[in-house]
Amino acid sequence: MSQDKEKYVVAMISAPQEAAELIAKMLIDEQLAACTQILGPVTSLYWWKGEVQKDTEVLLLVKTKKSCITTIKKRLTAIHPYEVPELLFLSVLDGLPAYLKWIDTIINNKT
Repeated sequence: MSQDKEKYVVAMISAPQEAAELIAKMLIDEQLAACTQILGPVTSLYWWKGEVQKDTEVLLLVKTKKSCITTIKKRLTAIHPYEVPELLFLSVLDGLPAYLKWIDTIINNKT
C-alpha cells in the first residue's frame, strides 16, 4: 500500500446533532471514511439569504481519501437536511504511517 500522503483528506461537515450521527454512520457503513468524529456543540454564525443566522450544530471530522470525494459529495447532498450543507476537504500534509496505512485498509476499494 502506498504511503503517498497527498491522497488523504479530512472533510469538515456541520450539521444538527441528529443528522450528524446519520451522516457519520452512512460514511462509515459505506467505507467512505475510516473514522468520523462528531465534535460539539458549536455555535455557527453565518450569512444566509441576506441575514446573519445563528445556530447550534456539531462538526464532523471525517478521515478519508481523495478518491472518495465525489461519492461523499453525492451521498451528503442526498442525506443532509440543509439546502447548502457545509462540506470542505482539507489536504493531509503528513501523518503517522501506521494511521495512514489503516485508512488504506478501510477504504481499499475506493482507490
